Amino acid sequence: MSVSSLIRKRKSCRAYTQQPVDLEVVRSLLETAKWAPSGVNHQPTKVAVLGAETKTRLSKALVEKFDSGAISNPDYEYCPDSWSEAYKNRRKVCGRVLYQTLQVSLEDIEGKKRHKRRNYDFFEAPVGLMIFIEKGMPKGSWLDVGLFIQNFLLAAEDMGLATCAQASFAEYPDVVREVLDLTGVDIVCGIAVGYEDPTHPVNSYRTERESVENFTSWYD
Repeated sequence: MSVSSLIRKRKSCRAYTQQPVDLEVVRSLLETAKWAPSGVNHQPTKVAVLGAETKTRLSKALVEKFDSGAISNPDYEYCPDSWSEAYKNRRKVCGRVLYQTLQVSLEDIEGKKRHKRRNYDFFEAPVGLMIFIEKGMPKGSWLDVGLFIQNFLLAAEDMGLATCAQASFAEYPDVVREVLDLTGVDIVCGIAVGYEDPTHPVNSYRTERESVENFTSWYD
């Protein structure tokens, strides 16, 4: 499949089968992802591949933190306090369609919480990755981490695997650092890796993209 086809085909998968993923396959994906460009080749991306025991411990700790009502304290700002109308509308449509596939009404607070908790278990994917970066790195380095992540997601798609990059793991970074015994790093995101469950309705959910005309200016 061409790179263009992989980009258009890939989606965020939120339900997985229990078919295991060989860790040598994960290693192969990382071998591919590492060829992402980075400024002066400084390669800032750090990765933790979580085995079943560690993944369970991390999930349990994060769910406990979430259920306690703790306010999230991410190492970086992902969603601002306020959005312009264009971004606000896209976010609303995204959430509405997602919850419709789950048959969760916008007023169903407990239903939303149940879905939120699934984030912290990588949506039951057999493999979970944590992406982090040395603390204090500049914005350009974070951009380079994004390029690495995209490489990984596309390489996984090419291998017939499904993925979901999850900023939810950055919401309680102190918990992640404690469970994984990390110091001096900022937590970027998690990545769920596995085989898509095609029978789960949540995987029928796809988001739209703006037309090229809406985000591009052409100059002579």
